[in-house]
Amino acid sequence: MAKPPYSPPGSRREVRGWLADALVSLAETPSDASLIDDLLQRIVQLTADLVAPVSYASVTRTRDGAPTTVAMSSEIALAVDRAQYADRAGPCLDALDAGVPVAVPDIGATMAWPGFREAALTLGLRASLSIPLFAGAGVPIAALNLYSHDPDTMAPLTDRVWTVYDPERTRTGASDPTSADPGTEELVSGLVEAFAVRAVIQQALGMIMHQRNSTAEDAYLILRVKAAETGRSLIETAIVTRDHDDRPTAGT
Repeated sequence: MAKPPYSPPGSRREVRGWLADALVSLAETPSDASLIDDLLQRIVQLTADLVAPVSYASVTRTRDGAPTTVAMSSEIALAVDRAQYADRAGPCLDALDAGVPVAVPDIGATMAWPGFREAALTLGLRASLSIPLFAGAGVPIAALNLYSHDPDTMAPLTDRVWTVYDPERTRTGASDPTSADPGTEELVSGLVEAFAVRAVIQQALGMIMHQRNSTAEDAYLILRVKAAETGRSLIETAIVTRDHDDRPTAGT
């Protein structure tokens, strides 16, 4: 039986579809789980298949101190990624390091990354967007790289993604309009829901840090141990931890 889409507590949209579900699953999966690469491969393929402005997609992770493409929809995406790795500079690396999306609305006009620009233009690409992704620990673990032949169709997608990562960056008076592309809607919905999951886990980590005077890293390990001991998922354990009132009752 197919797994139904999961809507975490506090989310403002319902997750609809497999791409959104994969993004939520990534956010609630422990960051060191072996499942991560499988989820990233799924996200790449679904994004390339469903999001109309995207011609090719890939995912960059850091392995043994070096950036590596761990999932791709095409060798074309891999070639553009590798040009950035060779220069040790590019939008995918900046997104992974800074934890915010990095857009190149007109690759031909950018001067920041010559290796990236040359490789992308040679392969017929005209716009890109790299989106940081996070898993259970709440820190960026990968960059989802979206490459497109059409800058005009990528611009609305970029705007929508920025409303998720930085609402204050949205143009004055701009709303969050529904896209005509269902794939774009699903990607944005999944990112919104992933942030809702992240918020719950971070609230739980904050409680643990306060109660035990621990670091964020130690609090995450404590939450992982709790999940393992109880047989609950990370998000379920975070909800219980966040909502648990451990103040002593009267007479104790």
